[in-house]
Amino acid sequence: MLHHAKLDNCFWAEAAMTAIYVKNRLPSPKVVHKTPFEIVYNLKPSVKHMRVFKCRAFILTPREKRLKWDPKAREGMFMGYEEASKAYRLYDIEADQVVISRDITFDESTFDFSLDRPSDDYEDAELDLDLLAINEDDVRQTVYKKTGKRKSEARPGMSRSARPRTGLEQASAPAHVSNRHQKRRSSAPEKMSDDEEDASVYDQDDDSTPSTFWRASANAVEATDLAEPVTFQDAINGPDQAHWRNAVKAELKSMHLRGVFRAAKLPRGQGAIGTKWVFKIKRKADGSVEKYKARLVAKGFKQKYDIDYTETFSPVVKYVTLRMVIAITKYFDWPLDQLDVVTAFLYGVMKEKVYCVIPEGVEMDGDFDCLELVKAIYGLKQASRVWNETFDEFVCSIGFEASAFDPCLYIKVVDGHCVLMLVYVDDVLVTGSSLELIAQTKADLKTRLEMTDSGKCTFVLGIKLVDESDGSVTMCQRRYVNDILKRFGMDECKATASPVDLSTRLVASSEAAKIDVPFREAVML
Repeated sequence: MLHHAKLDNCFWAEAAMTAIYVKNRLPSPKVVHKTPFEIVYNLKPSVKHMRVFKCRAFILTPREKRLKWDPKAREGMFMGYEEASKAYRLYDIEADQVVISRDITFDESTFDFSLDRPSDDYEDAELDLDLLAINEDDVRQTVYKKTGKRKSEARPGMSRSARPRTGLEQASAPAHVSNRHQKRRSSAPEKMSDDEEDASVYDQDDDSTPSTFWRASANAVEATDLAEPVTFQDAINGPDQAHWRNAVKAELKSMHLRGVFRAAKLPRGQGAIGTKWVFKIKRKADGSVEKYKARLVAKGFKQKYDIDYTETFSPVVKYVTLRMVIAITKYFDWPLDQLDVVTAFLYGVMKEKVYCVIPEGVEMDGDFDCLELVKAIYGLKQASRVWNETFDEFVCSIGFEASAFDPCLYIKVVDGHCVLMLVYVDDVLVTGSSLELIAQTKADLKTRLEMTDSGKCTFVLGIKLVDESDGSVTMCQRRYVNDILKRFGMDECKATASPVDLSTRLVASSEAAKIDVPFREAVML
């Protein structure tokens, strides 16, 4: 619908809701002679009120809202149907907002009218490198080398953000829709060509989050290859206790070398926050175990604003930046190396006085009842910010400059050669036009930070990078999807076009049986 109507992706939510509304009133191939609407409400739906998507509409301005010589109507375009009332959703071109109204005059024969959108209050930032003149819209999920043949050209003028469909007031006092789109003009719709490919869909989920979960669902899988201890006692007494004990020792040793803690007595009136051990199995791209990781984290939710912390924000690299850099490496045939900062947060020095209780596994000598945090450990509200400030200060001191487009993209130019560095918390990607410059950059980083050099990047942020025979690279999250299916007991399920079981008989909420499943957790993944 969007492509046919020549609309920006900012109207995706409206188009999706309208498509659902229409589809629910069309006969279903699964149920003969019935529509989904009729199955639910036991009524035949009316289609007399339906209109053509994006057709011209004139919205009546109430008499009390207009002056004597003002026009009686405003020009807009039809967006969809309001579920809560017998009204339509329309885009008011002049006001640049979606309104709801019943007093509409439609012109379903006209589509060719201008759609002037207010411009952004910012300009697109560009990398200060002539050889990197690559637009975001040219970066697909599959990208090609300079010598490779591209399958299709990227569609111009397509925004990646979708405007959420929220509750709106009536047309007399419409809610304002966020104005963040560049000025563009829509032309008359025309039929899409057969060779036009669908836009790539990119899943921005990150599987680096802890995999502990509530075992409340009977469908939750108890897979040993995904099991990770929840508590300290589970780890040191479980089947893999040798691995976890070594991981705990390595974490405590690293903290001791970094000078993270200082033994102290808790001052009167001062509170001490708790700590917790988090255990994670880090896997390779093929799913095999790379290493067992134990991390001591603070229970930062007990911190108090303006006492234990102030500022907390810290940036992470944008996924569009990640795709852009991967595209650049394939286009210019540059290497892409991956490094990992060991216990990154422990490099940041605390500005506030924060005390924590003595963690499990730590033995203290002397008359001490708590630990003072000298360095920012994981879990503290300000930990990521302190680490980001420390890293930014260091890399800028060795000649890098943060991009105006993405503060986690660092650029360094030396004698006509450049190095690009991406940072996602403790994961660092380095690429560039000179192997010597890349090696020098990694050496400079290791003078200050303890890092593991994984060499060529094949797996980053839960995304597997697969080099294809035609010179392209594919970004794949197959393992992450399979892990989620196993986690919720759906790994043996049969694929279907719709998640709804058409044979299910809907009942009133009072008659429905209580189902104990981690629904919200699964949706948020």
